[in-house]
Amino acid sequence: MSYYLVILVGAVLVNNFVLSRFLGCCPFLGVSKKTETALGMSGAVVFVMTMAAAVTWCLDHWLLRPNDLGYIHTLAFILVIAALVQFIDIAMKRFAPPLHAALGIFLPLITTNCAVLGAAEINCKQGTGFFESVFFSFAAALGFGFALVVFSGMREKLAHANPPRCFRGIAVALVTGGLLSLAFMGFSGLVKLPY
Repeated sequence: MSYYLVILVGAVLVNNFVLSRFLGCCPFLGVSKKTETALGMSGAVVFVMTMAAAVTWCLDHWLLRPNDLGYIHTLAFILVIAALVQFIDIAMKRFAPPLHAALGIFLPLITTNCAVLGAAEINCKQGTGFFESVFFSFAAALGFGFALVVFSGMREKLAHANPPRCFRGIAVALVTGGLLSLAFMGFSGLVKLPY
């Protein structure tokens, strides 16, 4: 049980995908203007990343490795992720149209979100078991969502600020994201990570 706690703390705080590994910066900057859309994107990424880990682990261990097809695993992983994103897109359009409209183009961009593919690749390279891989991907997605929601809260507060003209817009968002990343570096010695 403590091993899974180390994975959770490590993936959320120590090696946060967006703030430490710099994976998934596009949705991090694009969907973080409002906390509501950040929460919706976080939920979608948690679902896609967790399900992608389960499906890609099975695909890699049951089909690609036994048949010496490891060289196409990245392509196969992208196809799995794209199918899961299409499922999320259809479900959101049907059950949450306002959230679907608010996420806009960023929802289909989960297909190319390097955080989702990065988690599948890390699991493949580490050679971990099924439950460990799925839990790591779930924890990494929680960390991504945590960073996204915190950053969106900061950006909502900054929207009411009056920074100098050269810092308005994306410039202040980049500076804020950099400072948030520096703050997360304070967790670097908290746990020794298996990944």
